[in-house]
Amino acid sequence: MTRVLVVDDEPQLVRSLVISLKARKYEVTSAQDGGAALEAAAGRRPDVVLLDLGLPDMDGVDVIKHLRAASQVPILVVSARHGSEEKIRALDAGADDYITKPFSMDELLARLGAVARRALPPDAVTADEAVVETDEFTVDLLAKKARRRGRNIGLTPTEWHVLEVLIHNRGRLVSQRRLLQEVWGSSRGSQTNYLRVYMAHLRRKLEADPSHPRHLITAPGMGYRFEA
Repeated sequence: MTRVLVVDDEPQLVRSLVISLKARKYEVTSAQDGGAALEAAAGRRPDVVLLDLGLPDMDGVDVIKHLRAASQVPILVVSARHGSEEKIRALDAGADDYITKPFSMDELLARLGAVARRALPPDAVTADEAVVETDEFTVDLLAKKARRRGRNIGLTPTEWHVLEVLIHNRGRLVSQRRLLQEVWGSSRGSQTNYLRVYMAHLRRKLEADPSHPRHLITAPGMGYRFEA
């Protein structure tokens, strides 16, 4: 059973989330501030954390940093802050994804399921899971092969690296800075033009309609997400 820690200071929202998640067979613990969240995370070792940024005792970004100093637990930010800068701060601090209030429960559950995959132990991932299939193309991460409509697609090493990072984080938003640093190193952390060029290349090679991509999704000003 997946253990979820809900961190929010809105009692009505917390009650709603607890009821909905328990009905779907999640084990749920809640905390109303950052200090209680860190204590619960240390004691109960959740598989996923749902975290509001506007907490009464400390900023949610600081909670993310504290969690990341001790754990790689998946973190889904659930916040009323709409600004892209706030989202980027949270993602750069180590959050796995960001959903803005108000949200639908279906969207929350989809994002929760995506980030929860990080809680799987390494030996739970099989060779079959390294093969990603969409309606348009297939990617084999182990063999480093891509096929579209029955034909092999040639990808450069850099294009492969970008695609691998996105697929390993499938369903989760990867910030521009994180993607740049993982592919090109810390010296390229602000050069987003690199990403635009390589994402355009990948879409031309893999998407049925590169101008309206279904799988290589842009979150304007924030980052990119791979959806299978």
